[in-house]
Amino acid sequence: MKKKSITFPTDGQARVVVVYTQPSIQEGTYSVKTVAGDPFHVHALLLADGHDRIAARVCLRTVDGKAPIYVPMHDQGGGHWSADVCPTQTGAWTYTVEAWIDQAASWLYDTRRKIEAWQRVHVELKAGQILLEKLIPLAQGSDKKQLKQWLTWLGNELFESKAIELVQSSELADFIGRYPNPEWVRRGREMPLWVDRERAVFGAWYELFPRSTSPDPNRAGTFRDTINLLPRLQELGMNVLYLPPIHPIGVQHRKGRNNSTTAMPGEPGCPWAIGGLEGGHKSLHPELGGWSDFRALVEAAKGHGMELALDYALQCSPDHPYVREHPQWFRWRPDGTIQYAENPPKKYQDVLPLNFESSDWQALWQELLDVLLFWINEGIHIFRVDNPHTKSFHFWSWCIGEVHRKHPEVLFLSEAFTDPERMKELARIGFTQSYTYFTWRNHKQELQAYVEELTQTEMKHYFRPNFWPNTPDINPIPLQGAPEALFMTRLFMAATLSSTYGMYGPVYEFALSAPMEGKEEYIDSEKYEVRHWDWSHRNRITELLRRLNKARLLHPALQRTANIRFCAVDSDELMAYVKRTADRSDRILAVVNLNPHESRQGMVRLDLDDLQLPHDQPFVAHDLLTDERYAWRGSLNFVALHPGLWPVHLLHLSTI
Repeated sequence: MKKKSITFPTDGQARVVVVYTQPSIQEGTYSVKTVAGDPFHVHALLLADGHDRIAARVCLRTVDGKAPIYVPMHDQGGGHWSADVCPTQTGAWTYTVEAWIDQAASWLYDTRRKIEAWQRVHVELKAGQILLEKLIPLAQGSDKKQLKQWLTWLGNELFESKAIELVQSSELADFIGRYPNPEWVRRGREMPLWVDRERAVFGAWYELFPRSTSPDPNRAGTFRDTINLLPRLQELGMNVLYLPPIHPIGVQHRKGRNNSTTAMPGEPGCPWAIGGLEGGHKSLHPELGGWSDFRALVEAAKGHGMELALDYALQCSPDHPYVREHPQWFRWRPDGTIQYAENPPKKYQDVLPLNFESSDWQALWQELLDVLLFWINEGIHIFRVDNPHTKSFHFWSWCIGEVHRKHPEVLFLSEAFTDPERMKELARIGFTQSYTYFTWRNHKQELQAYVEELTQTEMKHYFRPNFWPNTPDINPIPLQGAPEALFMTRLFMAATLSSTYGMYGPVYEFALSAPMEGKEEYIDSEKYEVRHWDWSHRNRITELLRRLNKARLLHPALQRTANIRFCAVDSDELMAYVKRTADRSDRILAVVNLNPHESRQGMVRLDLDDLQLPHDQPFVAHDLLTDERYAWRGSLNFVALHPGLWPVHLLHLSTI
């Protein structure tokens, strides 16, 4: 009878077990995200039989096949190992933990113990010579010559005393640590890693409608008018200018003022009803200007330290060229009419959703990708994606992946106000940033709980929040009729709880909040009409914005999100939190009065050990917004905030 063949593992001599590697998103199904130049912390649980010493390293590779980067891991005890690695370029990487029995280190450890016990070690010294000979090809420069000298001592009993002295020295231990000799390596699961540029995690977005930028109330604004506003936005410290759709707007079923289903003659329609006789997603609305004007805006924004972000909205007006040229990309009802967008009982007759179940889906996908590539070629590297949760998840995974293969610098902001799991999945499959529930978190406990979920759970490795206190679609109920102080605190929290935030600009700056009756929407919404703003207007909100963005630019602690820790305060209407750099060279304490009507005061408790501040010496709390300085001492310190003055503190903590 024929024996069954037996299959053995290829790494059967490897004795180390890589139990798990962290971080990982669903065991490596999705990429962990980081930023080029940021230390990236890797942790692993490694176990082996017996008492031999383990060695381990992280192998970091780019997917383009360049030579790997190896970073030694450090033993934290109990089988736990860690390393900080630092990918240096944007794009796709992988990281893997490699572990093995370190024969040389094990020999050194055991031999030292025998020497300490006054045992003979002449055989052990010979064994060490054999082990260290394997390091000759690895040693470099003067180390190679030194190693040959040591081998002479280890292999000759005449030099036994020198050899014993060598074994007990730190010099040999350091040498062995510098030249790991990985034999019979066990490799952990290869984990995908996506590395973004800095703007992915640090930015201040300002949203405006170009058609509302005209200084002349008798005409609509243009790209050239928008260029004239760039110095003002630069003064306020904004670095991303986001424009709603700038394409032709459909005429059929055009919405009128305040979302009326009937547009009056001359009403401009909603920019999200994309497409008309002038073209579709690759065309400009002719009233905004031509291509030379748009390209001038892109370049002017760069000259003012800003990037232009465009809206990527996958929907069409009934007049879009796609309807004529590719009717199969839409849904048709039994009565022969085309299906418009609905969210019952709401109807959006001016907008047609695309059919991602179309039999012609591959051509549809390709065209939608071509739209992105078209605008990337025009110098756009940031896209705010409209309602991505209403389009195919598989499309987004493919489309973003295709863009990133050639353009890893491109960023995608997911505007998906939907249930948490859908929001998370969009982030996992490739969206750079995400709108959040911050807009609806108002009380201290819910704010803290939400921020801790974003920054102290697995979400911190893939879900990057972009906090917005308002949008053209959302006029939050607490802001409706609210005093200026509430606008200030919401703006302050958006910009300090998260390192990336945005605002629907002029409406928020001027504290406009009149709602449509009974709705979380703006009356006279700019989505449906041209507005004219007094761009010379200034108030406490604009001054806070200017000072706040200046502080964010100067203080690295405010340029990341996951470094936040909340502090205890003896008032439910005062919230305090610390953000610091890893080396504690920059320590920021933010304090907010959540009551926009009355003063609040209390004692803030600081973790002095974590902040590396003295327990028995005074230190300085310098308010970066008002330039006031306070001499504080100890972990408990007094704060008082008045909504009529500055309802917030942004305190830089430093030793005297």
